[in-house]
Amino acid sequence: MIIFRYLSRELLITSLAVSAILLTIFLSQSFSRFLDDAAQGRLAVDALFSIILFRMPHLLELILPLGFFLSILLVYGRMYIESEMVVLSACGMSQSQLFRMTLMPATLVAILVALFSFWLSPLGASMTERILAEQRNRSEIESLQQGRFQAIAQGRVMTYIEDISDANELKKVFVAQQGGEGKSAVVIAETGEQKLKEEFGQRYLILHQGFSYEGQPGTSDFTITGFNEWGRYLPPAPSIADLEFESDARTTIELLANPSLENQAALQWRIAMPLMVFIATLLAVPLSKTNPRQGRYFKMLPAILIYVFYLTFLLNANSKIMKGQLDPDLGLWLVHLTFLLIALTIFNWQKISSIFYFTRGAAHA
Repeated sequence: MIIFRYLSRELLITSLAVSAILLTIFLSQSFSRFLDDAAQGRLAVDALFSIILFRMPHLLELILPLGFFLSILLVYGRMYIESEMVVLSACGMSQSQLFRMTLMPATLVAILVALFSFWLSPLGASMTERILAEQRNRSEIESLQQGRFQAIAQGRVMTYIEDISDANELKKVFVAQQGGEGKSAVVIAETGEQKLKEEFGQRYLILHQGFSYEGQPGTSDFTITGFNEWGRYLPPAPSIADLEFESDARTTIELLANPSLENQAALQWRIAMPLMVFIATLLAVPLSKTNPRQGRYFKMLPAILIYVFYLTFLLNANSKIMKGQLDPDLGLWLVHLTFLLIALTIFNWQKISSIFYFTRGAAHA
């Protein structure tokens, strides 16, 4: 029991540390990508941190199995280097007993991964989709930033606003639009605002005290018009209630109720992550065995490569299920079975080698 508590504590603490480092790396990448969208005005700054927060369950769903796999390699590798495993082996602990002791913390990690995979990750994906939909549904005027040239209307209109007040009043507004037959229209106004006709759900850009210049550049054919008020219709945005969520954002019950190829692939993926923890544990225990002369990191590269291949094959099989190129009944189970056999072979390699050499010796005799 003392040995079990010691191993479990070391594995869980190391797993937590490794997972925290990996999460920081992946969050930094996500943050930089969404930060670029915020800088371009496609995403509100206040929505940025909410999106990062709601993406964390999905990242943890992927990171926790890897973190636990690496923790086994690190902790047991250190114990082999420092001859702790030699002492335990001399006390009668076999590799099978070590694996059984490792299964308890592995089960805790698998339960946590299942919690993320089946509930928190879909919930986070759903909330992320809603936030992104709300950002897409903002009028393009709401996404404009002061002091920057920005394109709206799918790039057909270029705008510049010198200042935006706290009440969202636009000041010193410049709007340029390319028309047909090489003609252009430029509007300059002192102030502007967005108005909403609630009964029709229609939005308008209203500019005040300005001039409109219309004509073909390079010619004298220009029309200059002064105005007190100038308006432009803004196309209505779709309601967020009409949003069709991706399969990743659907609840597990919804996936079971509608067994389409996409939903079957998503359901198998949610099952795959907790199951992967156990198969990765079976792989990691024998791969952590290290000769003190080789160093504790000698076997980490091949072990990580096997894990990467495992995850890559799962992703590839999942993609083929969604495209109808792989029978869902086989699906990811075929990948799990393949790597389970690989793990069992590595785990029992010493016995297999002994049988092989015994058979070979008997044949020569």
